[in-house]
Amino acid sequence: MSDFSEDLLRPTKEDDPAGRSVRSGSGMRLPWLQKHVESVPTRGKKEKDFAQTTSACLSFIQDALLKHQWQRAAEYMHSYLQTLEDSDSQKRQAAPEMIWKLGSEILYYHPKSSVETFNAFADRMKNIGVMNYLTISLQHTLYLLHHGLLDDASRNLSQAETWRYGEKSSSQEALINLVQAYKGLLQYYTWSKKKKELSELDEDDYAYSTASQNMFSHSWKTSINFSALIQTPGVWDPFVKSYVEMLEFYGDQDGAREVLTNYAYDEKFPSNPNAHVYLYNFLKREKAPREKLISVLKILYQIVPSHKLMLEFHRLLRKSDQEEHRRLGLEVLFGVLDFAGCAKNVTAWQCLAKYLRQILMRSHPAWIQEEWNSRKSWWPGFHFSSFWAKSDWKEDRALAYEKAFVAGILLGKGCKYFRYISKQDHQVLRKKFKRMKKLVKKHSIVNP
Repeated sequence: MSDFSEDLLRPTKEDDPAGRSVRSGSGMRLPWLQKHVESVPTRGKKEKDFAQTTSACLSFIQDALLKHQWQRAAEYMHSYLQTLEDSDSQKRQAAPEMIWKLGSEILYYHPKSSVETFNAFADRMKNIGVMNYLTISLQHTLYLLHHGLLDDASRNLSQAETWRYGEKSSSQEALINLVQAYKGLLQYYTWSKKKKELSELDEDDYAYSTASQNMFSHSWKTSINFSALIQTPGVWDPFVKSYVEMLEFYGDQDGAREVLTNYAYDEKFPSNPNAHVYLYNFLKREKAPREKLISVLKILYQIVPSHKLMLEFHRLLRKSDQEEHRRLGLEVLFGVLDFAGCAKNVTAWQCLAKYLRQILMRSHPAWIQEEWNSRKSWWPGFHFSSFWAKSDWKEDRALAYEKAFVAGILLGKGCKYFRYISKQDHQVLRKKFKRMKKLVKKHSIVNP
């Protein structure tokens, strides 16, 4: 492998007999790929200008990355390192970040790269662009975690946690909080393993007491590392989930509820469906009142109307004493089936078919008509075409039956989907088909 990271580590006294290298004031060797530099055409003539050269070199690297030509990209990186010597101070300051992004991508995928090579490159880049130290440390940590090197990742985070450069800015503080949170996540992993070990011990055993104390120590450290981050506006799902699990384990239900409520409802935080999912699951474990569960899922419905919890939301609404809730339950089902990803969800169609029967028997056809009015121009082709009738009957007859009933209610017995499915001769479904035809004839909203 032509390892460009070696150029970052090579001593300045090393000879360069070909005379094609540039040495930086910081002691770095920056080779030029002269044959590529001289072949860059600009407005019909060869261009050797520094800015034109580095721009062309970047284009070569991007093209190589796009084509997954890692060796070719590594070769061009040799020349691109010269951007660290750019006479333009803004470009020179931006160079370390760009070199890190390109270089780490190449070293991650290059077949001859190694953890040692990546580590050396990361450590060198941290010190070249000190303003990128924390960002590089975090990305380096993720690389180490990907390779299962948890101890190395923890050491890397500890070093980053104590790093300071000049006066601490708000951006530095946010990154330090993130470094501490990832450290907390590693501590949570250790805590989680100890929790599993604890569950396998006898409570009267001395080892149980020792393991329990060790767990508590880890949870205290983890809580400190998580607390600053989760109070900062952002999307912190893995950290919040881990923190809440620990709080619940030690019986701090109020603390867990407060964390999840703030995460879901604090207006300073970005809209995040998972925040409402976590709060709902927590309240469900607490056996919270139905009204409380409905209020949480109502917000989730507004954000992601096709979420898998919407069928559960429908059931809660259907059982409510409030007519407003029962009517919303129908809207939720139609909303789920508006999405192509849910079009073959047999449970959703079963729920809709069952609920349509209930609503019609309770004499609320206006509810159905209201939902259908905004869909009658596109649902027939989207769900109830002849193509889908044949396809559904072939792939899933239970789905086809439920859809046929819904199609009959909404479009009448003349609907192509209903006609095709109801004419199928199936011994097991014969009685159900007969009953379905009677219900459609009696309750279809297109009947005069």
